[in-house]
Amino acid sequence: MLPSSTPAVTRAVEAAQRHAAARGAATTEAADLLRAMLDEEDGRAATLAQAAGLDLARLPSPPPEADHLPPLSDQAESLLYTARQTGFDLAGEGVVTSEALLLTLLREAPEAFADLTLLGLDAARLEASLVGRQRAAPPIEEVFHLAETTERMDTARVLDASANRAREALRILEDYARFVLNDATLSEHCKRMRHDFSEAMRELAPPELIWARDTVHDVGTSISTPGEYRRESLLGVAAANLKRLQEALRSVEEFAKIRHSALAARVEQVRYRGYTLERAFLLGVEARDRLRDVRLCALLSGESCAAALDWTIGEAAAGGVGMVQLREKRLPDRDLVARARQVRKWTRQADILFIVNDRPDIARLVEADGVHLGQDDLPIHEARRLLGADALIGVSTHDLEQLRRAVLDGASYVGVGPVFASKTKTFGALAGLDFLRASMAETTLPAFAIGGIDATTIDAVVGAGARRVAVGHAIAAAADPRRAARLLAEALVVDVGT
Repeated sequence: MLPSSTPAVTRAVEAAQRHAAARGAATTEAADLLRAMLDEEDGRAATLAQAAGLDLARLPSPPPEADHLPPLSDQAESLLYTARQTGFDLAGEGVVTSEALLLTLLREAPEAFADLTLLGLDAARLEASLVGRQRAAPPIEEVFHLAETTERMDTARVLDASANRAREALRILEDYARFVLNDATLSEHCKRMRHDFSEAMRELAPPELIWARDTVHDVGTSISTPGEYRRESLLGVAAANLKRLQEALRSVEEFAKIRHSALAARVEQVRYRGYTLERAFLLGVEARDRLRDVRLCALLSGESCAAALDWTIGEAAAGGVGMVQLREKRLPDRDLVARARQVRKWTRQADILFIVNDRPDIARLVEADGVHLGQDDLPIHEARRLLGADALIGVSTHDLEQLRRAVLDGASYVGVGPVFASKTKTFGALAGLDFLRASMAETTLPAFAIGGIDATTIDAVVGAGARRVAVGHAIAAAADPRRAARLLAEALVVDVGT
């Protein structure tokens, strides 16, 4: 019988046997154990080895499942028993941990690391990092206090329960972002938060948390409320778990302050990211709903229109424009306010949304539906302070980093481009169709392709995945804005669920 081991080591032993089977070996050796631990990329062994210089990307892929698993060799089995003692020396743990097994392999089977040094591993550096974690043995004369031990176990019990709740909430949110919203940015953010939280919790010895767990006698398992077993919608599931995440992280943070101040500080940062995540989730869902039927946005100014601005707005709305963005770059503020008030009246008559370009102050004065910001304008949170929670706030993005930042900052929608050269605005560089295609795969937040889009380029834009566009010259300069808008709107209607 093998010594008691952590789940990670148990998985590593099984994986090591698959490595041995792939080699056609009769027994599983020390080198197989090492490789198996490094295969678990988020595992402690892989993390420490990478910090010691190992290029994990250059390791061969893990072997497939095998019908026959070779038994451990006498040496490999002996190493596991030695690792149990090493684990006790390191952290007072009577089980085989990943760190203990890794240190044992370094000391007792250095030949297993020969190939890894060619991939950048500094074995001496790795050993130093492991030995540095070794606890000092208590002096013989040290007095042990039962109350201190009891408090330690009670604290571990709270940390274990709250950490489990936090991880569960993050998994649910990741599933919601991935399978309901189909949003790569939010899915990735949830996954990174879960990974970073798990890394922070590695500061605690997992066996201590498990030993402190007592589900059978947990009085909380018999306490419930009627609402606990009911959710009104998919969004209700997400909203409940956003709160659950924040509460669980706060509990971990507070109780960790008793003995693990560094852990408390790391968890605090994860908790702050949870608030950002909540804003992105809830504002994004609201924006998706408000802009669900808005496929075409007209970028208009008085001087850009071939006919009167009020007539152009009415005709464009009749042709399928669902939102007008007022782009008046040259008007003095007094005249801009007057013009914006007129556009507010005309868009209400046409029953379409009205967005002011660049100026949240003007948008508030004229009761516009929102504002569109460039990368050099006010940040989203400042604009929202002026306009309030209900305002639509759009942001122009020119690369994926800007796009991801806009999503997490709480943008209601994004402009993506410029795709082509524009007749109404000069751009320093074109983001092009590649960026448009990547943006459509990155987020499901409403995204309007922008830049040089007209009847001759709309098919290429739709082919790149865009289902919303913002156009200026194509409608403003048209003799028949209604027909121009209708042709673009019809091109945006494709037979997919968008």
